Amino acid sequence: MNKVTIEEQGPVAIVRLNRPDKMNAVDMQMIDEVIAAGEALAARADLRAVVLTGAGRAFCAGLDVANFAALAMGDPEALIMPRSHGAANRFQQFSLVWRALPVPVIAALHGVAFGAGFQLALGADMRVAAPGTRLSVMEMKWGLVPDMGGMVTLPELTRADVVRRLTYSAEEITAEQAERWGLVSEIAADPLARALELAQAIAGRSPSAIRAAKRLIATAYTAPEAAVLLAESREQTDLIGKPDQMEVIAANMQGRAPKFG
Repeated sequence: MNKVTIEEQGPVAIVRLNRPDKMNAVDMQMIDEVIAAGEALAARADLRAVVLTGAGRAFCAGLDVANFAALAMGDPEALIMPRSHGAANRFQQFSLVWRALPVPVIAALHGVAFGAGFQLALGADMRVAAPGTRLSVMEMKWGLVPDMGGMVTLPELTRADVVRRLTYSAEEITAEQAERWGLVSEIAADPLARALELAQAIAGRSPSAIRAAKRLIATAYTAPEAAVLLAESREQTDLIGKPDQMEVIAANMQGRAPKFG
């Protein structure tokens, strides 16, 4: 059985973790299937947005406990240190592949998002959570540190003292607290429906401008000021007067929805 499924709703792809009987706990097969899904979608020119969700009663309960013994008995140096995906290893790519996707990614959270699941959600552009969803940087509970991209994504979203508190304590927080700390974008009674609503709205915008915006925002968080200003100008220059932008202008003038090729 596939542990990750992809469903298409027009130009929006729904990527669903599919181990509902295990609360979508992450094992090695799921890691590889998540990465494969992200890389396959990245090659899709027709894709406009992605929604990440989990089947059943939780988004993701974290790493499958059955994996801990195997990891402890293996060679961690050989398993963790090789860089298999640019600067990242296999575990980090599990979440960072969604940052590398050229279109926006929205995570729809419910139940729990623990450990690996929390870090997966942090790789998305936005997170919509059901009321009462519980989240945790869970690794310290097992004598470990976050190692699935969380130390890249967490500092972009919240304060240093919050990162330290969550990492050191392994405490669970609610979606409401996570929203106050900037880790959840919004609370919605039906997070999947809300995520799809956002994704469809994004899909109606200029596809070239949306992709440019995702590149530009990523640059804004990682590059010096001069490089960010140059990237702003370069992206804008490459959009002005091109077919997508001309269609947006025509649609606005004619009071209709744009139709992109």
